[in-house]
Amino acid sequence: MYLIRKYRTSDSQTIVQITITCFQGVSIDQNIEKRFGRIGEHTWQERKMRHVEKDLAENPDGVFVAEVDDTPIGYITTRLDRDTRIGWIPHMAVLPDYQKMGIGKHLIETALE
Repeated sequence: MYLIRKYRTSDSQTIVQITITCFQGVSIDQNIEKRFGRIGEHTWQERKMRHVEKDLAENPDGVFVAEVDDTPIGYITTRLDRDTRIGWIPHMAVLPDYQKMGIGKHLIETALE
């Protein structure tokens, strides 16, 4: 059984690792790197980690974590433009062993609330 909770700063390293695991093979940054080679000084993983770390730092109240036995197994980050009242989901990932169990759907529902 899993639960969805608010993000804690102590989750950040685990969220970064979940990101690298889950975006392997599907990251546009990785596919660009495969086609054209490394861009600048950073690998696709480093660029992806920076994007997620920015989400965590800039909107920690909009990040939700799925956990099993006190261990994060997935997450979702959100952003909201308060002027336009439009929100979006920059990142969402669930570890492969926990996919197809409705966790991603539950994370989205939690974020929308």
